[in-house]
Amino acid sequence: MPKCKSCEQPLVIELDPESFDEATSSSVGQASSAPDDLLLRCGCHFHWQCLLDESPEIALSLACPACQNSIVSMAPGPSATNSMVPPTSPQPQVITRYHNEGGIQENLDILPLITEEAYLDANPAARPARAFMTMCGEGDVTGVVELLKALEEEPDEGDMSPAELLRFQDPLDGMKTGLHVAIERSQQEAVWLILWLASSLQTHAFPDEVAQAAESLEAGRETTNGVDIRGLRDDQGRSGEDIAGGMGNIWAGLLAAGILRG
Repeated sequence: MPKCKSCEQPLVIELDPESFDEATSSSVGQASSAPDDLLLRCGCHFHWQCLLDESPEIALSLACPACQNSIVSMAPGPSATNSMVPPTSPQPQVITRYHNEGGIQENLDILPLITEEAYLDANPAARPARAFMTMCGEGDVTGVVELLKALEEEPDEGDMSPAELLRFQDPLDGMKTGLHVAIERSQQEAVWLILWLASSLQTHAFPDEVAQAAESLEAGRETTNGVDIRGLRDDQGRSGEDIAGGMGNIWAGLLAAGILRG
């Protein structure tokens, strides 16, 4: 049986018995270990985390850290099979097969994750910002407020301030803000919270239920001083209002009322 090329250990991971749930119990039968086998196109095997630990090197070389062979392939651009759309450059991918407790995932492209891990390795202070962007996309307003409070109460050296975090523009996602992402994902509660925390929109312009929800979360408006997030644009020059305008009726009310206009 092949072993991990990084640590030379069997390609399994030990499971914590206390973490079993119904789904886990049915799939692995209360086993104490599960497969953890990431196969690259060069034929080398790694544990998932072992390979991620090599992300800074892989992101630069696009080569296997063990055998140094290229692991990148080029996927056709989205218009490759559509003659009506102008051709686009092929997109690099790192296609793998991953076997874990959930089964086998074929043709799994891990290049976006490798890129993100390499960026965070070089910019550790951006980790809370990436978590913030995920929360905005998922509509986790409680998580956003808790993250902001943690940054204010127990900041680590080099951390962004809460106001800076709210206005973070993600270089791994087209320089979008949390407002862009929340609008794209149709997360209305997250949009209202971000406007409450990072826009110059007057308090009386917010619906009563939004103000009450913010009060219940103990989310004040101290972070509104600074750039109005509604005026920040992604690398395509789009504001949150621009994105909302292309999404049909879901944001029609806010657009008509000028709520998203910076």
